[in-house]
Amino acid sequence: MSGKVWFVTGSSRGFGRELVRAALTSGDCVAATARRPEQLADLVDAHGDRVLPLPLDVTDSAAAGASIAAARDRFGRIDVVVNNAGYANVAPIETGDDADFRAQFETNFWGVYHVSKAAIPVLREQGGGVIVQFSSMGGRVGGSAGIASYQAAKFAIDGFSRVLQSETRPFGIKVLVVEPSGFATDWAGSSMSSADIPDRYADTVGAMSAVRSSAAVSAGDPARAAEILVRIVGRTDLPYHLPLGVNAVEGSIRHDESLLAEDRKWAAVGRSADFAEPYPVDFPAEVQ
Repeated sequence: MSGKVWFVTGSSRGFGRELVRAALTSGDCVAATARRPEQLADLVDAHGDRVLPLPLDVTDSAAAGASIAAARDRFGRIDVVVNNAGYANVAPIETGDDADFRAQFETNFWGVYHVSKAAIPVLREQGGGVIVQFSSMGGRVGGSAGIASYQAAKFAIDGFSRVLQSETRPFGIKVLVVEPSGFATDWAGSSMSSADIPDRYADTVGAMSAVRSSAAVSAGDPARAAEILVRIVGRTDLPYHLPLGVNAVEGSIRHDESLLAEDRKWAAVGRSADFAEPYPVDFPAEVQ
């Protein structure tokens, strides 16, 4: 078996399905997981033993471990682990349902945690591999009214993955955080529900409903994105962050430049908090 072995969560549709298809087309093998693996039957028919459909609810840590073990038993190794499963529902923080907020976080963050943790021993013992974490443009830029749980989880994925990278780099494990903008998947379609939005949030959270039907949400081609990822994971100089889509790239650059400018503006004030630094210092001129 000369190709790579992939383990992909959320394989039944969207990015996950396109990534499974792209990996198989390139000659690789895939352990494709989904809550309903029967939805992968057409891929099994087309690619036979090179695809292993597995049931997986990523919020179940034991199930994550069992799926990783099943993939290794079937293919002998795992080269690329992709944490793709996730969804978002729309609601204001003030009036949103607590249980729904937690449920989203269970999938969007804890699912990544469970699968990543289960994969580490396999990748470590075999001398390396790649863990691909699907975040979002919102996990870098943030601030999209109405999807606080989703974006909080994506920010948490970044923090978690930075530590994961530091801890596992000596084992030959690489980490790639993918940050897409809008793509033509079902993320903003039937996968997303919207709670009742009070009038006071019509211009903020309510605007998310308009965004769901905008061209920006479907600007990206998930098949192209999948092909890019299949090509990129083989590089020795793998990036840590990968914005995907025009809005993600341009928005991330604007955001990072803004942060850098603000850091420099307040640098002297921040430094002055240490004992060895001059104090007090002048604050920057206040902008009215």
